[in-house]
Amino acid sequence: MKILKPAVPFCYFRASKFLSTTWRLYKSKILQIMKKMLFILVMLISTAVIFHAKAQTKNNSNYDFFDTVVNNHNQIFPASGIPSAVEMVLKYCKVVDFNFYDLQIKWQNKADGSFHDFDKKELYGITFSQKFNLPRDESFPMDSLFQAIENELKSGKKVIIALQVEIGWSIFVVYKQTPDGEFVSYSKHGSHTTIFRNTKEIVKKSKGTEIMTYSIVPHL
Repeated sequence: MKILKPAVPFCYFRASKFLSTTWRLYKSKILQIMKKMLFILVMLISTAVIFHAKAQTKNNSNYDFFDTVVNNHNQIFPASGIPSAVEMVLKYCKVVDFNFYDLQIKWQNKADGSFHDFDKKELYGITFSQKFNLPRDESFPMDSLFQAIENELKSGKKVIIALQVEIGWSIFVVYKQTPDGEFVSYSKHGSHTTIFRNTKEIVKKSKGTEIMTYSIVPHL
């Protein structure tokens, strides 16, 4: 006797097909959502990377090579401030190495030295000029001095300046101008760095001072 298998109801096939179709649609929807989430994640990461790169670029643009020069330079004699400042300028212009101290070694503790020793003197393609060697009194052209320093800084150069401090006159290099118009000046004493952020105020108290600027041979 042949035994017949029970027939599968037609509604079962329809339900099974419906569930299969629904699952495929559900999987497709999930994949679409995952793709969108992945795209958003990639965009967020890319934005963060770009922002960081811009921040790094901004920081680098604010960096001044003169900071590195000062940090790696020493004034090796108590009275060698003038040649020390000249050496810093030469190092800033990248015409000598960081281990260059020839000018200080030659000068040592020369007691009668002045900016005049380097006036119109060319060193490694850099020509130095003494300026504002005038009487320090009420007639001193203070505004002209400050404008001259500002012009040099705007051109990307530094300015060597004599400043009267408690122990006498010391030699500094004017490094930059602050947003409020003041000048920031650096000096070295041994390996110690002295920073004055009120250069104009100091110059006004001494009723003037002299500076030394420099020009660069075009091919450098």
